[in-house]
Formats: sequence, structure tokens, C-alpha cells
Amino acid sequence: MKKIDEKALIDIVGERNIKTDPSDLYVYGSDSSVHHAMPWAIVRPENTEQVQKIMTYANENLIPVITRGGGSGMCGQTVPIQGGIILDMKGMNKILEINLEDVYCRVQPGVVDDDLNLALKPYGVFYPPTPASSRIATIGGEIGNNASGVRSVKYGATRDAVLGMKVVLPNGDLASLGAHTRVEASGYQLHKLMVGSEGTLGVVVEATLSFVPIPEFRCMGVSNFNSLKDAGEAIGAIMASGATPSMLELVDSVAIKAVNKTMDLGLKEVAAALIFEADGMVKEAVDYEIEKMKKVCLQHRGEDIYSSYDPKERAKIFLGRKKLFPALSKYDDNLASTSLADDMAVPYSKMAEMAGKIHEIAKANDIVMTAYGHCGSGCMHTKILMDTKRKDQWASAKKAITQVYDYVRSVNGTTSAEHGIGLSKAESFKEEKSDSLVVLSAIKKALDPNNILNPGKLMQAPEDWVTATNLRYSVNS
Repeated sequence: MKKIDEKALIDIVGERNIKTDPSDLYVYGSDSSVHHAMPWAIVRPENTEQVQKIMTYANENLIPVITRGGGSGMCGQTVPIQGGIILDMKGMNKILEINLEDVYCRVQPGVVDDDLNLALKPYGVFYPPTPASSRIATIGGEIGNNASGVRSVKYGATRDAVLGMKVVLPNGDLASLGAHTRVEASGYQLHKLMVGSEGTLGVVVEATLSFVPIPEFRCMGVSNFNSLKDAGEAIGAIMASGATPSMLELVDSVAIKAVNKTMDLGLKEVAAALIFEADGMVKEAVDYEIEKMKKVCLQHRGEDIYSSYDPKERAKIFLGRKKLFPALSKYDDNLASTSLADDMAVPYSKMAEMAGKIHEIAKANDIVMTAYGHCGSGCMHTKILMDTKRKDQWASAKKAITQVYDYVRSVNGTTSAEHGIGLSKAESFKEEKSDSLVVLSAIKKALDPNNILNPGKLMQAPEDWVTATNLRYSVNS
């Protein structure tokens, strides 16, 4: 292990902002993925100048630096597989400006998504990319992964909301990218390049973000289906109909059973359900969108179709979907819910086939998989439920992942819709981007010639993600 000059780091950030105790290092060695590896030190900067000095020190001494926000990433993006410094950005958590006239805000990377929206709410606006982990997810982490959430179908992902940013490069230089305007025609869109780069190109120290008005009217509906195929085909038909849903979510039978068992919701245990929503400033326009989606569901054999404007009723409709991720861990007390092949995207016309394929692959490999997600934006989520103590189950899981992503690529889908690549999905990512890896590698080398920023991720990730780094689970030999 390369020796870190702890005194040099203390001189930069102060003793209270550096941790080297093994218990702290262990905690920071994992995120919400299956992976774990020990860092050498945790450093929490409080301002841009400190970040610059840390990067200068690390670059001169060839020490890996892994930026980290709330640790809610599901693919191992912040797991330090080559050791090094975890750069904990939560100390830079100020909202610097809310500019209503020019429709943007400026924030530091450690600002939590929900905190930003709480600050924006009194002005009647909101920052829309909000992922499910918005209670802990930071803006910097969302930028790193190009995160999005349930309303991405209408409002887009993080990349669509980022107007500009300030970034500390690996050598310590500060670069201002993008602008404070909605349009910018000149030069390379470098701020867009940083979005989704998973901390491999620079450290975001400030972001300029757009926001939108909070709709005056929201109506949410649900439709049950006795066939997963019918539900999947309804998704494509809704999106092809010209409807503009603000939310369109799929949950399958595994997901429904999980939330019923965990929360006793009493949901009808059908093959699948669609949750749909429309919003806007004019009620008649929202009514039009909702009725159009109801009609499509009915045409595809949807049943028990219901909708409501009432906030309490909307919360009741969405509760099962909102709590689905933790509920899956209770689907079977002998199985753990793992994030592996968990957020691919496919064309709308393939949503039904994708959902069916997930269940088919799970059965063939003796594991349980669920199909759900932000289907209105083409995103299909799945979790693999398995006995993590059994080595053969990990082998089955890896086989299933390969089969899932082979199918995704065969229908012109993409490896990740919103959770990023990290370690867990690197093999499929490299297959998908095989003819552009040389370009990605050239960009990485140009900006980070010493390869100190989050090394071993994206196109640099090891081939065998199961054994390349320690798992958070104890696996029997």
C-alpha cells in the first residue's frame, strides 16, 4: 500500500476532516452495491481551494482519489478497488444562489436532493431529476451518474438540467464549464461530458442547474393486468399515443407480492400493474392526458382502472412503488435483494418482451428476478434475489446478467438508464461501447494522464466483477 502523508492532508483540511481509523475506512469501503474495498484515508474538503490542494497532492504522489456523495450508488462507483483517498464531498453542501428571474440555481456538490427541493418549494419551483434515493443522494453524485427518477419521462435526467459547473481537474486546476443560459452553441459541451463520467474526469465543486414550476394539478392512476405482456404493450401504446405522462411505472407480480408481504397493502396480486400520472397548470389538460392513458390501458385488457387528484389517494397508489426497493429484501427471508443487472433501457416496443425475458432468464438460472421501473422513459429495473452465501448462486447470477444484457444489446437497448456503470455493469458496458472505447480512453488519458481519478471504473473496470474486488457478503467456498 502506498503511504499517505497524513500530515500533509491535515494541513489542507484540518484534523477533524480526515479519517484513517480502520472502522471508518471499512464503512466508506462500500456503497449500495455488492462490492467492498478498503480506502487508505477519508478526506472531507470544505471549499474549492481545499479540493484543488488535495488533487495537486494526489496527482504529484500518484494516489487514487474517489469522490463520494451520499453513498447511494448501486454499481460500486465509489468503491476504492485500488485504495487511495475517498474524497467525501458532503462538507460542501451550500446552496449558493436561487435565481428566479433567470431560472437557475447554483449549488455545491454535497447538497442533498431533497434539501434543494425544500429550499426551492417556497418559490413554486422544483429540480426534477430526483431519484428514489433523494433523501440522501447528493447533487454531485447525481451528476456523476446522470441520475433520474420517476418523472424522467417528462422532465428528463440530470444531464438535461445541468447548465454549467466548476470542476477541479486531476492536476488541481479549476475549470468553468457550460454557462448560466439554456442554450450554448459554441465549442465542446464539456459540462455535459462530465455528467455520467462517474468521477473519472474531474471533481465537481459547483453546479448550475435549471428548475421548473411546480404543477398546480397532478392526477395519478393505476391499472392492473393479468398478463405481463399486456402491461408491457400498454406502455409502448401510451408513449406512441401522443400522451405526455409525468410518470409511467411498471411493477410485476414479484414486486407486488413483496410490498404486500412487507407492508400488508392488500394490493391485488396480478401479473403486473401500471402506475400513470399527468401534471400541469390547467386541469382540463391533465384530465385529457389521464383519460387518454386510461383508454390505452383498457384497450390492452387493463382492469380495476382508477385515478385521483387527491394527494392522500395519490400517495396510497404510489406507496407500494415508493417502498419497493427495501420491500424486495423481505420477499423471501432466505434471499437477499442485490443490485446487479438493475437498470437497463430498451425501446418502448420491447418493454413487454424485456419484462418477460427477465422472468424467463430467472427461471432458467434458479434465481428470482423482478421487473419494474420508469417504463415511460424506457427504463427497466430488476433486482436479483438470491442466497448470497451460496457460491453457485453468484455463478447463476452472473450467467443471468450476461443473458439479460445480451438481449438488451440485441434490441438496441443500453446497459444503464440511470444508475451508471461502476463495477457491476462494466462488462456489458464495454461490449456495448466496443467501437468507441478508444475515444473514451483517449478522453480519460487527456484529462487524467496519471489515472488517479476513480481508476478501475467504466472502461477500466476488471473483467470479472465478482472476484475482482471483495463482496459485501460472506460467500461459502
